[in-house]
Amino acid sequence: MSEKILLFIPAYNCEKQIGRVLGQLDGEVLTYIDEVMVVNNRSTDNTEKEVLSFMDRHPKLPVKLVRNTENYGLGGSQKMSFLYACEHGFDYVCMLHGDDQGDIHDFLPMFKKGIHKRHDCVLGARFMRGSKLKGYSRFRTFGNIVYDFIFAFVTRQRIFDLGSGLNLYKTSMLKDKFFFKFPDNLMFNYVMILASHYYKHDIIFYPVSWREEDQVSNVKMMNQALTVLKMAKEYFFDHETIKKEYRETVREAYTCEKITEAEE
Repeated sequence: MSEKILLFIPAYNCEKQIGRVLGQLDGEVLTYIDEVMVVNNRSTDNTEKEVLSFMDRHPKLPVKLVRNTENYGLGGSQKMSFLYACEHGFDYVCMLHGDDQGDIHDFLPMFKKGIHKRHDCVLGARFMRGSKLKGYSRFRTFGNIVYDFIFAFVTRQRIFDLGSGLNLYKTSMLKDKFFFKFPDNLMFNYVMILASHYYKHDIIFYPVSWREEDQVSNVKMMNQALTVLKMAKEYFFDHETIKKEYRETVREAYTCEKITEAEE
């Protein structure tokens, strides 16, 4: 039986980039991807119209567009997509950010070699040998590497990236919904790293390319840095904190609606 892979693309106010991201879906990529789901997290620009325009021009591509019921944040969008993948019989769920910083082609050698079959998740890494950065400041690179070392110390395993926009997960590791109480914001992937240590997930990092050109960052660097440091400290002294409620807004569900045509 062949594996079934969902590629989900979280998108928020990336009307200039989303067309380029969808343009990555060539024949070689679709050899491995069965369905592409663009998750519009209540964008306030024309992201949704750009996706619909692409779908109109490429009606044979397995692309669908959904809109979150609320603005769930990046972490909330990931939760919704994880749940969707589990409920619809996918073996893997792959995330590619909609702002065109990453490239799904970086994972093709990994797919060809079947590396993903031997691990619970493959995490794209911007700061390991073989990775390529374009337009990424030295200051931010240094800061990321420092925090990689902090998390490596806490988890006693090598960490090469706390949260790039290109990752792959086996749905078998997601079915118990251990991630449900994790933050709905950009902190989600940081807690996922700690959770993988706690639950003994088999993770591997894989070098990817990353670029910053016309993207608009949603990261509030100082606030995020302090929050992440606090998370690492809490987990270091008490691993059971991974089970606590991290969310500012507690929700019973993460839902979306399928969009089939542009709204007036």
